[in-house]
Amino acid sequence: MIDIHSHILPSIDDGAQTLADAIDMAKAAVAGGITTIIATPHHRNGTFENDKRSIIEHVHALNETLQHHRIPLSVLPGQEVRIHGELLDYYRDGDILPLAETKYVLIELPNNHVPRYTEQLIFDMQLQGLIPIIAHPERNSELVEHPNKLYDLVKKGVLTQLTAASVAGKFGKNIKKFSLQMIEANLVHLIASDAHNTTTRAFHMREAYDVIQKQFGSQVVYVFQENAELLVAGETLYKDAPGRMKKKKFFGIF
Repeated sequence: MIDIHSHILPSIDDGAQTLADAIDMAKAAVAGGITTIIATPHHRNGTFENDKRSIIEHVHALNETLQHHRIPLSVLPGQEVRIHGELLDYYRDGDILPLAETKYVLIELPNNHVPRYTEQLIFDMQLQGLIPIIAHPERNSELVEHPNKLYDLVKKGVLTQLTAASVAGKFGKNIKKFSLQMIEANLVHLIASDAHNTTTRAFHMREAYDVIQKQFGSQVVYVFQENAELLVAGETLYKDAPGRMKKKKFFGIF
């Protein structure tokens, strides 16, 4: 299993605070069936600055530590970049790090709105050969209230990543319900942990996939897991799973 969104690198954001924390997270990931994890520390979110070069160095150091402790987990470099108007300028300057050094960029929206320039930035990113992935859209209040906006973004080529804990119900019934509605409406492409620690913000990947399998079947689980593998390989992701979207209205947008 591959997890494309985590905060496992120690001492650089609100994830693992110490190397011991990172080791504990690595052990928990392996116990949960994860073999590869992309480290995605926050970047340019108003609190944390983690540029491409420093992240690659931290990932190299953590992989050496995991090998020393014989923990069978491979860590790849990435970022969770807060959306901002100068994102492409920073990308051209070598500051922005796509996931696993591919073409996929993990974008974080503010919690309470979608910036007006989002569609234009997404268009400009695609012109540069980049593919934006919106992290945890189920926790953005504007998208929850107006899911047609998410539909419009996906229609324009944006990918989305749900948090496993949301699907598993760890953030409450409403977020779980909305997450499952998004999957059924074919607006989700990846499941990831967004793990910050082993207690309050743990991995929950197996739990999420169990919920998805019961609700939608094994084929949908397969597509999500395959998409994570395709992403790491830098290949094109599946946009839908056979039989997932039914011919009825969801959110009043179809």
